[in-house]
Amino acid sequence: MTYPAALVLENGNVYRGNGYGARVESIGEVVFNTSITGYQEIVSDPSYCGQIVVMTAPQIGNVGVNREDLESRKIACAGLAVRELSPVIASWRADGGLADWLAASSVPGIDGIDTRALTRAIRDGGAMRGAITPHVEEIAAVLARVRAAPVMDGLDLVPRVTCAARYEWTEPSWRATDDSGPPPRPIDRHVVAYDFGLKQNILRQLVDIGCKVTVVPATTSAKDALALGADGYFLSNGPGDPAAVTYAVAATKELCASGRPVFGICLGHQILALALGGKTFKLSFGHHGGNHPVLDRTTGKVEITSQNHGFAVDPSSLPPGVTVTHENLFDHSIEGFAVEGKPIFGIQYHPEASPGPHDARYLFGRFRDLIDRATR
Repeated sequence: MTYPAALVLENGNVYRGNGYGARVESIGEVVFNTSITGYQEIVSDPSYCGQIVVMTAPQIGNVGVNREDLESRKIACAGLAVRELSPVIASWRADGGLADWLAASSVPGIDGIDTRALTRAIRDGGAMRGAITPHVEEIAAVLARVRAAPVMDGLDLVPRVTCAARYEWTEPSWRATDDSGPPPRPIDRHVVAYDFGLKQNILRQLVDIGCKVTVVPATTSAKDALALGADGYFLSNGPGDPAAVTYAVAATKELCASGRPVFGICLGHQILALALGGKTFKLSFGHHGGNHPVLDRTTGKVEITSQNHGFAVDPSSLPPGVTVTHENLFDHSIEGFAVEGKPIFGIQYHPEASPGPHDARYLFGRFRDLIDRATR
């Protein structure tokens, strides 16, 4: 059931439409995502904690939702804005509908708004705070609440999404029953994964390359992580400002000094850069979507990538010995780096991309190769 709702930006722009999901007000940083598939994976990605996601595809919801495609146990974003919520669910894999899932998770959505105009507003004005609200007759009061909300700069959101205790992950990637591909690789290595807001498909990819995976909370000390005797260490994606996650930066410095392979993705990439002496900065409207071209400088190949980040590494801040390996071809920001002579590298985008594209999955193999070399 829908109801009158509005999306209110901090600059005073108001987009009126139809509310669905939970009939509550939710405030967050408003960002747009250009993916045309994968809305379930997007809204369950913990990296979107504290953000309202605007989908640029004109219709969302047509394949419903299911248990297998979740990236975390629950919806992570603060709200979802779409042009049209599909009235039809047409997938044999669906367990339910998007609107009901949002309602059960106490997360609001809005449709019937001009998402093209909203996307242009964010592109031209930068990501800004906003609210999805049912209080359509109280816009001035809603705007005051939006402007009083914290900005993303300086915000540590990792405690809201990290696990409470250590656990083991054993599930590989989903395969159709008639998949005739090669059999799964035997598990013969051990990786400790720091959970700053882990996507489950990252864990599946680590299992696919033959790794036993131990997931640890974000505040785990390097001493405790190293005591697990892993062959390699992984730093996950997650939300918020990397410079605010000081405890993770401190632990990562010690992990880098251990001599074991270290691989960071997204927030983990940024934390790794900070641990190596670099700096990060806030992008204007971030990179969110499944169609971003990235140049792998080590091979000269171009990958189409999945991205979701609002911060980036400052290239001028990287110390000697840290080489940029990947470059965004939209704005030439850093998408990857490696430490010369050491088994340490970071990738800003999402090589585990679920549902895709899959151009960059070789990077998990690169991590496995570093582990194999280090354990000979």
